[in-house]
Amino acid sequence: MDLQPLLERFSEQQVAAFMLVLARLSPLFLLAPLFSSRSLPARAKGVLAVGLTVGMLPVALGGDGLAGGLPADVLGLAGLVLKELLVGSAFAFALAALFAAIQAAGALLDTLIGFSFGALVDPITGTQGGSLGQLYSLVGIAVFIAIGGDQWVVQGVARTYDLVPLTKAPELGSLIEGAATAAGGVLVAAVQVCAPVLLAVVITDAAVGVVSRVMPQLNVFAVGFPAKMVVGLLLIGASLPFVGGWMHDELQASVAAALDALEVSG
Repeated sequence: MDLQPLLERFSEQQVAAFMLVLARLSPLFLLAPLFSSRSLPARAKGVLAVGLTVGMLPVALGGDGLAGGLPADVLGLAGLVLKELLVGSAFAFALAALFAAIQAAGALLDTLIGFSFGALVDPITGTQGGSLGQLYSLVGIAVFIAIGGDQWVVQGVARTYDLVPLTKAPELGSLIEGAATAAGGVLVAAVQVCAPVLLAVVITDAAVGVVSRVMPQLNVFAVGFPAKMVVGLLLIGASLPFVGGWMHDELQASVAAALDALEVSG
């Protein structure tokens, strides 16, 4: 098969644009939920990245994406690649913060209920965590797929080319502010996810403490741990269905916040 006629259809500018689009999409496979999952083989990630780049290339070239043309020299092209990596990282980081909040909620409950004593390795992130952290991570991924979060992420990346075209530079101050806001909201979002269970476990702890003061001969550890485990699991089962609705709203807000942080440098 002769590939020469096919290669002749691609200009130097189109090849450079392909590399830049691939650079903007690459951080998704390092930070973004589902796309960065360790359960997804590296070869599959590579094929998916190239496929998304091919599909995203017409979007990136549309409008004023190539206004003024792309630089042909190595230094100029390398600078644009770094810029694309920065834009993609800023977008993916806002989405990663959402799933960091869900994992933090599970880790917090693991510590309060006592499941952190049997820490495991999370297959999604590859990090060490308790059983509830694993549960919340898997539920988060399942909800992400069910609500079409992968489509929202791809559409959000496509929208970034309207805000920061290939030949334009982003405003660094806006990117830093957006990243700081996303990181600062992780703990607040984690408490929102686990608030009902957190409150119930704290009340159970207080009740066990009062009982231990009234009956000093009572073994607090023998009674308190099973009580917290039963109460925690019951409340987790009752509250998890509401996590889906919360995540639906927060994912939309995260994509919007990531896009708001992207501004062309004046």
